[in-house]
Amino acid sequence: MVSGSPPEQTSRPADANVDVHRGRDDLRNYARGKRVIVSARNVSRVYKVGAETVHALRDVSVDIYAGEYVSIMGPSGSGKSTLFNQVGGLDHPTAGTVEVQDVLVSQLSRTQQARFRNYCIGYIFQSYNLIPVMSATDNVALPIILGGTPVDQAKTRAAELLDAVGLGNRLDHRPDELSGGQQQRVAIARSFANDPEIILADEPTGNLDTHTGEEIIDKLSGLSREKGTTIITATHDHKMLSVSDRVVSITDGSIAKIELRSQLNIQVGTIESRPTDPGPDGDRGEAAQ
Repeated sequence: MVSGSPPEQTSRPADANVDVHRGRDDLRNYARGKRVIVSARNVSRVYKVGAETVHALRDVSVDIYAGEYVSIMGPSGSGKSTLFNQVGGLDHPTAGTVEVQDVLVSQLSRTQQARFRNYCIGYIFQSYNLIPVMSATDNVALPIILGGTPVDQAKTRAAELLDAVGLGNRLDHRPDELSGGQQQRVAIARSFANDPEIILADEPTGNLDTHTGEEIIDKLSGLSREKGTTIITATHDHKMLSVSDRVVSITDGSIAKIELRSQLNIQVGTIESRPTDPGPDGDRGEAAQ
């Protein structure tokens, strides 16, 4: 900088400050009147890897509301999958609490946890996790049968769900007789088997080509809207953002920001956001909303 010249301006322009406050107001208005279905408070998760201590999550707080579609995004190693496992009751925090439908899952016995997950949460995995020797119908019917429904009724329900995802003509096909997209549709049908209030989808399009991935996103979103189900995804796929109500961005084990879809500028292969106020907790912004 030339001596005597005015100092460089580091503050936001006035129009950026307007966007900041509008963004915070938008988030508050969005949350108003909604029922919290998952509440994480001051959650930390620490692992021991040999002699090394890994802080996978650091004092994370976030609420997820009934009926919304939330995408958790972040680079590999950011803590995205760890947070996903916490809100799904698949892992327990080292510190802090996670309540799912007002239940502290970590305080349940293993049997109670298994029953809770079977009835209250549906799971979709990147690798499909179908039983290879069972037909599509039997894969979807299994959690219904485990829930105590008679076999005939469970298979009727499974057939209805498979028809809803466009596989009414593939009821008797085993996984090795189905394409990757068809296997993921079976997994989606299975996740809705017991009418859970929450669906957890871990990289549901990760093994699929672009076109098939878009079909899966549309199908999952459509079923969510139709049934009023809460969808929580951990994803790298920016296409998922077009159907998300909110996006939780996580970096180095902490929530960097939470934004509404309307606050994002979604472009092919990229994502940008309007300026948001870091709030009283630093970069976490509206993490507790």
